[in-house]
Amino acid sequence: MSANLKPGSQVNTAQNPEKTKVLILGGTGEMGQWFTRFFKERGYEVTVWGKGGKTEIARKLEVPFASDLEKVVPESDIVIVSVPISVTEETIAEIAPKMKVGSLLMDFTSIKVKPVEVMRKFAPSGVEILGTHPMFGPTIPTIRGQTVILVPVKGRSEKWFPVIKKLFEEGGAHVEITTAAEHDRLVSVVQGLTHFAYITIGTTIDRLDFDIKRSRKFVSPVYDIMLDFVGRILGQNPYLYALIQMENTGVLEVHEAFIKECEELSRLVRVHDEESFVKKMKAAARKYGDTAHALRKSDKLINSRITEYETILNSVGKVCGFFHIYSGKIHVGTLEKAGLDEIVLTKLVSKGTSPHIKNKFVKLKLENLRMLSESELWKWRKENLEHSTRDISVLIPKGADPVVILNAINTNKQLATCEISDIYKGINLGDHKRINWEDCKEDCKGNWEDYKGNWGDYKEFNLIETEKEREETKRLGVTYRITVFGDCNANSVEADVTSLLCGLGCKIREKNLKQK
Repeated sequence: MSANLKPGSQVNTAQNPEKTKVLILGGTGEMGQWFTRFFKERGYEVTVWGKGGKTEIARKLEVPFASDLEKVVPESDIVIVSVPISVTEETIAEIAPKMKVGSLLMDFTSIKVKPVEVMRKFAPSGVEILGTHPMFGPTIPTIRGQTVILVPVKGRSEKWFPVIKKLFEEGGAHVEITTAAEHDRLVSVVQGLTHFAYITIGTTIDRLDFDIKRSRKFVSPVYDIMLDFVGRILGQNPYLYALIQMENTGVLEVHEAFIKECEELSRLVRVHDEESFVKKMKAAARKYGDTAHALRKSDKLINSRITEYETILNSVGKVCGFFHIYSGKIHVGTLEKAGLDEIVLTKLVSKGTSPHIKNKFVKLKLENLRMLSESELWKWRKENLEHSTRDISVLIPKGADPVVILNAINTNKQLATCEISDIYKGINLGDHKRINWEDCKEDCKGNWEDYKGNWGDYKEFNLIETEKEREETKRLGVTYRITVFGDCNANSVEADVTSLLCGLGCKIREKNLKQK
């Protein structure tokens, strides 16, 4: 980066999100894009910058691209450094001196000692600093349930630290507070050892020329999950993982301990020293602590995978919905087939689609999908399908509550909606009185019981010609308007609702009953 920036001026201390300007350096990278969306969704005014000048990413995110850092940096209330570890220090050294008094400088790197030192050195005394490490990657859909580590610096984080902490916690994240030194020591194992072990498993499989696909036919749940985590690491940016290993000075010590333990365990296996092997494993278990807790948590993970797959298997032949975790698209249709790693859907045609386009088959990889809940599927169908509307007019039993009957109708899962469109009330031997339900709703204000006897304001009558009709006017007449989901048979659903109403003691109104 090279920009001849001039020192900034005083900050506007207003911390309302809509008045807070956030600049993300590296905002066109994957993690930068993730946090651009995060801050933007919460009302912050976000601008991004990236070394490659990818303005098309900024357009996609619907935020400005900082083509002139000399202008944007001094105007920003929060500057976030989300660039590769290898250039983090030089980026901080160049940008920090140009920030305005009262603003906040944050870094999102996976090490903290060096970045915090550089921020303290180059940020003016009036600029606050906050080391930050999101413990998740850009493929995670939301911050809810994730961990964010914050490294506040005494005397340099008083104003902004509580603001940022609250922001993450309100999003559902767990915020852990620590020092830069403790962070790097713990992360040398949390990330350094974990990534090193997984990458080593991957490179070992490569060295053995092992058939992973074939091995999954002999899979145990633990092996299957382990392979997924190995693949997760191997499938991401290798330069990032190289820098995580190489930039944390504590990682080499961890490597040495790991390699020594591998060599020692291998030696015990080679000489068939069963007792020593068992002794080392038991010692490790004691150091680990609550292994029973770990067993229960891992069982829960394994069982959740099994339960999800069983739910999908049991849904074959039914209308289902799936959210694609990475594209954000929702696929809804009849589930035709479900395998261990793939499903086949006959997609539903949504409203607005050309009538010449028919339902089509689509194959989807299960690892990319989350099955929609019943309520999510219902909402999608209601908003995206063409529906059919039918009116069913009935005479309900004396003393019956039309709203209770309405609630019973609404239990039918093939209905998008059901509402009362009209109510009729017989008031004497010769007359039949019609009342518009919209007027009723306005007058009774939802309190049906208090309103039942209040019919005096309505004076619209029809002559009742027969004794049978005269008797029927003593019962309340109601028209229920049902809206049937577009993927259901409207005639069949209407018949089901009619049958329910008759079962509840309602009488279907005759077509030739005179109405005004």
